Amino acid sequence: MDVRAYTSLFYMLLTLATGIVYFTFVVAGLSLTAGLAILVIGIPFFLAFIGMARVLALGEGRLLEATTGERMPRRPVHPGPSASWLTRMADMLKDVRTWTTLLYLLLMLPLGIIYFTIAAAGLVFGLRLAFAPLVLLGRDLGLLPLDPAMIQIDGLFFDAPQSMVAALLCMILGVVILALTLMAARGIARAHARLAKALLVTP
Repeated sequence: MDVRAYTSLFYMLLTLATGIVYFTFVVAGLSLTAGLAILVIGIPFFLAFIGMARVLALGEGRLLEATTGERMPRRPVHPGPSASWLTRMADMLKDVRTWTTLLYLLLMLPLGIIYFTIAAAGLVFGLRLAFAPLVLLGRDLGLLPLDPAMIQIDGLFFDAPQSMVAALLCMILGVVILALTLMAARGIARAHARLAKALLVTP
């Protein structure tokens, strides 16, 4: 299996945490910006907020490039000589990338929940089935202090394989699920990288 599949799976598991951070940052930043808009400090705060959002977007691009192999464009070209705060704020408000960057950071929370759920479910069910022969051996050797017909994992009870043949079939199914999870992770990460490139890169 391609190493990128494993790194893509890692990225999917990580997106839940990064999505929470990004979403919280944008919501808090926009709320404070709106509240400070009537004050002089509102302008430099807005510029700092957008600047930090672009730094987060740059870091996200580097993370995507490292985990998926999808080439992400580098830091945008410097806009030129420094202008007044009002001019810079107006330019940022008119810049489409400002709003697409914030949209991407907001989308990362729902997408992160979906990605994490897919990756975690595939890993949990795949590994549980893949280790079925070990569970059967542990039950037969008396190492599992449970009903001989049941096994317990994470507080949940499941029917245990009643023969080694059934356990081996469960193991094969678990390996297939794990392989499909890795393939899905590779495809999802590539598609997400294209979405990131469309929203985080200047058109």
